[in-house]
Amino acid sequence: MHDLTLGNTPFGTFDEVKAEVDHVLELIAQNQRLPVVTFSAGGIATPADAALMMRHGMDGIFVGSGIFKSSDPERTAEAIVLAAHHHADAGKVAEACQMIGEAMPGLEIETLDVHMEKRGW
Repeated sequence: MHDLTLGNTPFGTFDEVKAEVDHVLELIAQNQRLPVVTFSAGGIATPADAALMMRHGMDGIFVGSGIFKSSDPERTAEAIVLAAHHHADAGKVAEACQMIGEAMPGLEIETLDVHMEKRGW
């Protein structure tokens, strides 16, 4: 357990934390917009997914724990970072896509138990 004081936080001193917050606020003021990060449960599993989200104007993406179900989670994470960072470079995105093996397996909707009453068509 840490003793939290103005000079000792898990994130640095109070002055260091304040300086970082001030820097972020300056960036927001300069850009005249807030950064947008997408949280897409079950949706970001491949480098191509990451690149597509970035091409659609996201400032960042959140990759869920599903990548740990891929055949090589560490390499998949590296490939997703590469594709997100170089989303405008089709060659780099293709390189990232070739880095991974089997992606997270999907679930067929027909195999899921229905938990709500079926309605509609």
